[in-house]
Amino acid sequence: MPGPLDGVRVVEIGQALAGPLAGVILSDLGADVIKVEKPDGGDDARLWGPPFVDGDSISFHTNNRGKRSVTLDIKDPVDVEKLKALTAHADILIQNLRPGIVEACGIGPDVMTAINPGLIYCSIWAFGSTGPLKMAPGFDPLLQCYGAVVSLTGRPEDPPTFCAPAINDTATGMWCVIGALAALKQRETTGRGCVVDASLFETAVAWVQGPLNQYNHTGVVPKRHGAASATLAPYQIFETADRPLCIAAGNDRLFVKLARALDHPEWTTDERFSDGRRRSANREVLAATLQPVLLTKTRVEWLGIIGEAGVPVAPVNDIAELAATEQLQSLDLMLTLPDSGLKIVGLPISFDGQRPRPTGDSPKLGEHTAEIFG
Repeated sequence: MPGPLDGVRVVEIGQALAGPLAGVILSDLGADVIKVEKPDGGDDARLWGPPFVDGDSISFHTNNRGKRSVTLDIKDPVDVEKLKALTAHADILIQNLRPGIVEACGIGPDVMTAINPGLIYCSIWAFGSTGPLKMAPGFDPLLQCYGAVVSLTGRPEDPPTFCAPAINDTATGMWCVIGALAALKQRETTGRGCVVDASLFETAVAWVQGPLNQYNHTGVVPKRHGAASATLAPYQIFETADRPLCIAAGNDRLFVKLARALDHPEWTTDERFSDGRRRSANREVLAATLQPVLLTKTRVEWLGIIGEAGVPVAPVNDIAELAATEQLQSLDLMLTLPDSGLKIVGLPISFDGQRPRPTGDSPKLGEHTAEIFG
């Protein structure tokens, strides 16, 4: 079945994560994504292993499925002309090269949109398209640090801690796609494309918008709260007799249900816990009050008791436990690439109950150069 973006052509001049992830989203949605790689080795992510499948890393397969690969040396004037000819018939161009490279090679937004006025030119930056750090390179962990994400992750007594997934790369790829799709819609009215800019830094700021807004209002620097919310209580991970679980009683109604489920209805009339503001102010005392009770039963027992009471609760799964969950299997979120048989996570979105399917495996380096350029 054709995808929602069937007929849309995308040229991706990117590597690593944010740019290719934007490209693979568009590919799974039905766009024809032509990936431009350097002849010497191609996308650096091909070597981001182990593990490897058919010579390329799992990371590369994950973010480049269904694309077509061509090799071009964008420092070679002849190959630059080939790229311009290719882009002249494209709808979207995505690039996340080091700042300044596309301009130096003569394929910046001014040049390419002059060749193709309908082109939507998407640039993914490290720190943004303006400002003193415009030309600075950057990777996800650097932006987690610069963007203050690590200052809010972990327990107060721990050093600043990275968020394990590459949250800035991933979300910036998504923001790029959102911008590209909005620009496609706008082009229906204006007949012209536009330049879309996104950056890891702007994404990092978006992640901490709540704490940043609070600081701007109060002047108080937010602190780390470990496995607990900075504002809601009880809204955190607790230990049980065997395994940890997470309880999210985020309002007064849920706290009443939780107190009753734990057989301590008197908590609801305790002045320290009687409403959300008081519970937040006394979150440490509240946690210390709940913890001994939760240690009296196993995680499975509490999941049943608390869940049946209507209070949001979840086990703290590791990756193996997640992979085995019935919920994951029922959503058909794990897809199998048609040629390699590699199982990968699909797009977290469905249309009329159908999840977009990759059109193929990830390409070999330059596999489609002859097909596209003749």
